[in-house]
Amino acid sequence: QLQLVESGGGSVHPGGSLRLSCAASGYTLDYYAIAWFRQAPGKEREGVSWVSATDGSTYYADSVKGRFTISRDNARNMAFLQMNNLKPEDSGVYYCAGDWLGGSRNWGSPSEYDYWGQGTQVVVSS
Repeated sequence: QLQLVESGGGSVHPGGSLRLSCAASGYTLDYYAIAWFRQAPGKEREGVSWVSATDGSTYYADSVKGRFTISRDNARNMAFLQMNNLKPEDSGVYYCAGDWLGGSRNWGSPSEYDYWGQGTQVVVSS
């Protein structure tokens, strides 16, 4: 069974950067589309970014386009989210999620994913 563990969260000032990591174990990531979600207090979990298992295609929420970059390293069984120019509204718990050979059609819907990490906290504040 695939297990995912996020790391790299922390507290930064607006304009700062963080790089989140998602380490997989129990199974190879090769066949899983990977997405990053975030959830702020009192808000629903929202899709931030997605990367395909097959062709490397990516998607981003409009709110993070041009600032965040998703990537994966199948050889290391890991995925990453590089977050630049962070804003206070980017604060929340960030989760990585895996979807077996998942397509992009509903990438931002949490119900598409069978495997989730425990989350890593990101706080952007001055």
